[in-house]
Formats: sequence, structure tokens, C-alpha cells
Amino acid sequence: MTNLYDLWKHFRFLSDPEGYAEEERALLERFLSHEHALKEQKKREYLLRMSGIKQPRLLSDFDWTFNPAIPREKIMEFIHTDWLKKPCNLILIGPSGIGKTHITAALCYDAVLTGKQTIFITLFDLTAKLTKAKSVYSLIDYYAKVPILCLDELGYVLPSREHADFLFQIISKRSETGTTLVTTNLIPSQWGKIFDSVTASAILDRLSMNGTFISFEGRSYRKRKQKETP
Repeated sequence: MTNLYDLWKHFRFLSDPEGYAEEERALLERFLSHEHALKEQKKREYLLRMSGIKQPRLLSDFDWTFNPAIPREKIMEFIHTDWLKKPCNLILIGPSGIGKTHITAALCYDAVLTGKQTIFITLFDLTAKLTKAKSVYSLIDYYAKVPILCLDELGYVLPSREHADFLFQIISKRSETGTTLVTTNLIPSQWGKIFDSVTASAILDRLSMNGTFISFEGRSYRKRKQKETP
């Protein structure tokens, strides 16, 4: 929204901007531009608070040189798709500490900055929320409808059969309506270790729809930081 007429539509004024003198229109445009910027900033701040992103991360801060084997081209290829507009899935697979969470958190932060409602949550925290929920079905519906959902650390917690069914419902309901990001330390053939074979197959089937699976290899960033800490 770069001109008075677009701003006029945004703020839904009833009168016609043509009814104002040129100086008055210029003054209104500056004022409305400022108000619009403040409104958008407040929206982004709210979305960030609600997102579950504990520490905003930037993709530009990711050290690609530490693990050259990480397929940067595939990540960039996904970023340059319409993942913020069209439902699609990204599943990052690899050992702990290799950067999967950094990348997905950065993608979620970018989504927030564009004004997209985004949720970033670990499987552990999701199962805890489902356990404590007064209305499980309302919570399932909430996660099913959020435009961008990142499920972090799949594979580190063994969900109950009931929680696995809830997770399937969330992923199934959003498979054609929202973008889902997943980080996991398990390759797809090992998902039967945390879900029963039928549920694992069903979840993978939904994620495979418009899905991109990318495997990571390399050293742990956390271990490097531990060594660098005096």
C-alpha cells in the first residue's frame, strides 16, 4: 500500500479522496501510511508472541560452511516456492544439533514477518497441551487451521496411541489447507518406532502430498559451541 487510494481502501473511508485538495491528500497519505505501518507492526508483534518462537532466528545467520553436506540448494528451492500461499510440507531429517530447528524457526519467523499466523511447537509440548486441553477437539481444530505449523523434534518423544491419533487428525485436516514443517531424527522407514505402522504410514502419506523431504548430515553445532565456551 504505497498511495493514498490504496490506504483509503484499507481504512475503509466512506468519502472520496478526490474531494480533498492536493495538500490535504498529501497530509492524509503521510498520516495513514504511518498508521498503517504501526498497525502492521503491532500485528507482527502479536503473531510472534503467539507463535511459540522462543528466539527469532534468521536464515542469513545459518553457518552453511560448518556442514557443507547440508543441501542448501534444496532449502533455497523450497523457500522460492509459494509455501506461504499454497499448502505444502517440508520435512527435515537428521541427527540432533545439526541445524534443522534453526532453519525451520527462521522460516516460521519469516512467515510471521509477512503477517502469517504461525505456530512453532515441539511434539513434547503438543502432546502436553493435548493432555491438558479442556476440549481436545477444539485444540485439534486450532492446529489444523493455522496457516503455518512447525512440529519440531518428532522422534524424541514416544506419544501414546491416543496422542498419535490426534496428531494424525491435525496433519490430515490441514494437508490441503496449510503448510506443515517437521523436524525429525528418524528417516521415514523408522517412524514405526514412535507410531504404530498404520498411523505412521497414514501420517507420511499426508505429509508426502506436496511434500519435500530433505536429509541433513554433519557435525553438531551444539557440541562446537560447548567446546568454544570457556
